[in-house]
Amino acid sequence: MTLITQTKPTRPTKVIQFGGGVFLRGFFDWMLQKANDAGVFCGNTVIVRSRTAGIDPLAAQNFNYTHLSRDGKHSDITLIDCIAGSVNAAQSYEEFLALAENPDTDVIVSNTTESGIEYTPCPRPDSVCPESFPAKLTALLYRRYTCGLGGMLIIPCELIVDNGDVLCDIVLRHAADWALEKDFIRFVRDDCSFRNTLVDRIVSGTPSDPVALGYRDDCLNASEYFHLFVIEGEEDPRLPLRQAGINLLWVPSASDYRTIKVRILNAAHTSMVPLALLCGVETVGECLKNDPIRTHLSGCLSEIVDSLDLDRSVTTAYAKDVLERFANPYIHHKCQAIALNSISKFRVRILPSILAYEKKFGRTPPHLMRAWGKLIAFYKHGTPNDDPVIIAKLRDASVREILADVTLWEQDVSRFTDEVEHDADPSKG
Repeated sequence: MTLITQTKPTRPTKVIQFGGGVFLRGFFDWMLQKANDAGVFCGNTVIVRSRTAGIDPLAAQNFNYTHLSRDGKHSDITLIDCIAGSVNAAQSYEEFLALAENPDTDVIVSNTTESGIEYTPCPRPDSVCPESFPAKLTALLYRRYTCGLGGMLIIPCELIVDNGDVLCDIVLRHAADWALEKDFIRFVRDDCSFRNTLVDRIVSGTPSDPVALGYRDDCLNASEYFHLFVIEGEEDPRLPLRQAGINLLWVPSASDYRTIKVRILNAAHTSMVPLALLCGVETVGECLKNDPIRTHLSGCLSEIVDSLDLDRSVTTAYAKDVLERFANPYIHHKCQAIALNSISKFRVRILPSILAYEKKFGRTPPHLMRAWGKLIAFYKHGTPNDDPVIIAKLRDASVREILADVTLWEQDVSRFTDEVEHDADPSKG
């Protein structure tokens, strides 16, 4: 069967995206393709690869792939040809910086997980690529500024509070560290538009069943049919996705959308996955068929809904929808993939619900506390995928020491030691 390598339409490269994983390919790149196909956008994106070494697997397919989105009622197959190529920033730093010199390119999007938007001090990177995403972005914007080109629309998709504002603040902090010109700081603040966002779509990457395409696609990507993209602020003509029928909302504030999605859907994943992997359950769909895990998940969702001071009819309905979305038979969502950087995810997605529940009811939520214990047990005895320093720290420290570590939780939460410790021991079930 012929490998998918069709010729691409000629389009200018308008977007730089940090991250080329299955989520952006099944969310933002899919949206760009829909906009191109609808004739409301004419542009490609280029992927910035940071830590992945070797040849980009998409390169063998001329950076083309198929995206499949399905649920019980809908199905959509889209051929994605809007990726112009990829650049490994660490290996080809000058090639990466040169992306900023293209006057057609005016949008930046990112998905570097919750741990990606963090301040890590580093020397001014004149010839050596910095490690962190915000430092790379600062260097890229500085190259843009020195070329005399216009500001950029910057759309982070990481699930942290006020992601655009936080990212902008870190960029300005790097600019100050590196003693860059005051006019560059003005360029970042006034000419570039950092937007707070909320993204919502389950992208599994691998279909749950064989799909007849008529050609071979080694990078076939799969997701649920549902999607939602919320961006704060006035609509920007550089991103005309809504005109292509994309469920994109430009809103004055994404706060409530974000709280509901992150504290329910994303928290559901993070509260369930460590327990599932410790039990040898590999996919979300299998979790929903496992009575003890489903009971644990339902208990976590109930406690999360109880902790929220939002319209209960809305949050209850969303939690019910989450269970149905997780049970989608066409989504082969691997628990190990969800487990990436679980400590930072727990801090953002679940810890706020625990603290809110405690404040509201004067006691801790038992299912969420169990999830916390299983998270620590997973790092001690399972197969975590995280910063090696974090993995070593959790493996060797006591539960009390782990909970007292402000670098992990942004506060000392060792008062919960007695309630977490039991479940942190996998031999105790």
